[in-house]
Amino acid sequence: MADKHIEDLPPQDRRGFFAASLARLLGPVADYLEKKLPLGLMVMRIRPRPPGAIPEKEFLETCYRCGTCADACPANAIVMMRDEPDDDGGGTPNIDPNRQACVICEELICMRGCPSGALRPVDRFAIRMGLAVVDYGLCLRSKGQSCTKCITHCPLGDVAIRLDDTGCVRVIDPAATGRGCVGCGLCQQHCPTIAKRAIRVGAL
Repeated sequence: MADKHIEDLPPQDRRGFFAASLARLLGPVADYLEKKLPLGLMVMRIRPRPPGAIPEKEFLETCYRCGTCADACPANAIVMMRDEPDDDGGGTPNIDPNRQACVICEELICMRGCPSGALRPVDRFAIRMGLAVVDYGLCLRSKGQSCTKCITHCPLGDVAIRLDDTGCVRVIDPAATGRGCVGCGLCQQHCPTIAKRAIRVGAL
């Protein structure tokens, strides 16, 4: 087989050849990324964390699961996750906007009182809990109604969310502008489409 050209190989052998070549090519790349990328980038965040949360992998390793942040939260927005089998997040704090969103309180008590360093003090505009996404098929404005509850209840105002030139709700992505939605979830909590919210926060 070593003396044959690739075009002379049967289809199944060609697939094997390309698979082996791809593995040889990507293997070193994967090893490099694993060594060079920050550990927090290797684990996806699947739930909104309290303000000031460090990257997810580091967060899971650092958090004491003590509940200090939850006890300190004036809005009672932080809840401690239940321990689940095969879930490293058991006992860690998260925020469920359908229950109670973060209000971005002036004191930002949770991050300042965290004893482990899993939450670190940052400016309120630098908070990154998640990013709100609008489902325009569900949004009442697409049905001719003048609802602006998501905008009215945003603690950051038009820095984070506003109506665009067409009258649609537009969420400002801070990745593009440096300032924008911090993922507090107040828009989701107050959205009147209760069965399924027209605006929802996804974790970063």
